[in-house]
Amino acid sequence: MHSAQLGPAQRRAALDRMASEVFDIVVVGGGVTGAGAALDAASRGLSVALVEARDYAAGTSSRSSKLIHGGLRYLEQLNFALVREALRERTLLLTVLAPHLVRPVPFLYPLRHHVWERAYVGVGVALYDLMAGRSPLPRHRHLTRRGALRRVPALRRDALVGAVAYHDAQVDDARHTLTVARTAARYGAALATSARAVGFLREGERMAGVRVRDLEGGADLDVRARQVINATGVWTDDVQALIGRGRIRVQASKGVHLVVPRDRIHSDSGIILRTESSVLFVIPWPVPPAQRHWIIGTTDTDWELGKAHPAASRADIDYLLGRVNAVLRHPLTPADVEGVYAGLRPLLAGESEATSKLSREHAVVRSVAGMVTVAGGKYTTYRVMAADAVDLAAAGLDRRVPPSPTAETPLFGAAGYRAAWNGRDRLAAGSGLHVARVEHLLGRYGSRVGELLDLIAGRPELGRPIPGAEDYLAVEAVYAASHEGALHLDDTLTRRTRISIETWDRGVAAAEPVARLMGEALGWDDAAVEREVEHYRARVDAERESQAQHDDRTADAARMGAPDVRMGSSPTA
Repeated sequence: MHSAQLGPAQRRAALDRMASEVFDIVVVGGGVTGAGAALDAASRGLSVALVEARDYAAGTSSRSSKLIHGGLRYLEQLNFALVREALRERTLLLTVLAPHLVRPVPFLYPLRHHVWERAYVGVGVALYDLMAGRSPLPRHRHLTRRGALRRVPALRRDALVGAVAYHDAQVDDARHTLTVARTAARYGAALATSARAVGFLREGERMAGVRVRDLEGGADLDVRARQVINATGVWTDDVQALIGRGRIRVQASKGVHLVVPRDRIHSDSGIILRTESSVLFVIPWPVPPAQRHWIIGTTDTDWELGKAHPAASRADIDYLLGRVNAVLRHPLTPADVEGVYAGLRPLLAGESEATSKLSREHAVVRSVAGMVTVAGGKYTTYRVMAADAVDLAAAGLDRRVPPSPTAETPLFGAAGYRAAWNGRDRLAAGSGLHVARVEHLLGRYGSRVGELLDLIAGRPELGRPIPGAEDYLAVEAVYAASHEGALHLDDTLTRRTRISIETWDRGVAAAEPVARLMGEALGWDDAAVEREVEHYRARVDAERESQAQHDDRTADAARMGAPDVRMGSSPTA
């Protein structure tokens, strides 16, 4: 086993390896599929490198609805294979792979029509339960209007005639993606963020590696590999353009989510609502009893503008508020919104059956000799997508490669998690923290919680809350930089924690204290701390300005007023 620590020293060592080794596989893209591919390859005994232009999960993989689910709406489309596959992955994540990160979440499906709708929805949810097999989640239940309103008093009485209650699962997508990456490192993968793919190496017509620019140091290096996996999501077409050809095309679809405080919606359950074209979720965040917020989303609109920082417009916010207010007894206003985030879904826009291997909602293709591209899919099925990509890449190696073991490979922090949870009172007594704080840490770091408690034992002040973001402890900011690969303030406020969407000021008050804590591990002087804080404040101002605009184009222009904290222009991958 290798170290799963992703600190500054490990990044330098990874870049040194990349400059000197020839890897079996180099993965471009540090979202959940790319991190999953790195883990899949490393767990098969292959040598693997991963490069990411910004941060782990900086794109789509940190901006989802935070659900691990089969997708009830896919049953209506008769896509039974996708639902069955996703439900299998849901069970694996809940029980084996990431029980510390993936947890059950209850939902209520309000019914608007008597008899026929209850029968229609009831059959669909019953099939959903049946396809899940031996799931750890409770089975669905039918509720009268009175029973539904007991669970969700926030609903208007005339908004439903009854309901169906069921369960799915929830994940902090950014933390999960990071944990997949750390698990890959533990199995020997060399990982580097702020490392942009700027070109590809060729031997004749065959891909032989990736030319990478270190955005922190500015130097270029050639990462040589026998196979390249392009797992860049909405940037798939951009990467294919660098090699001069592509066999699939990806269309970006923007999804916007709102975050509101828990007390704005009186409910003991999440809610799923039908819209004209899709569904709308009102999701407890995080799961009860720790819940402090609701996530409301999502939209689904084509996006043709910049991919790095998609902007939510006033129209997006008004749309979501309008849809949810149609059923709430006490409507929400823009003043109730404490956080907003927008992400881009990479949807397959077209592919050829003759040249691509299709797996339900994702595609895996050999773009050119030596390069495999994986695109499409959904967060829940990332592991299947990764395994398919490595299968195709492995076929191009000159030796037999074992099958994927990732269905039985717990992620970092999963082993021993339940025992640690059962011993949380003892951990609290030994650390001097309140048991609620220990539960918070266990739900984010699993059985690795001891690493943070050791830091607190050495420096008791790290057990105090972060000023301006009291749900988090100071030790988490230090650990983000020393163990979790955070290189910039935005990495910690937006992805290692959710301070950027869970506080009314979007993390501005916490920015300087967190920057100073991170600076201890990253060697920042006062000037560097100030630069990071100013960058973050500019980003918040630009996001607020974009959310006051009435259309995508003006919102995007406002958001681009704050440049990316990393060097150079918008990333390719």
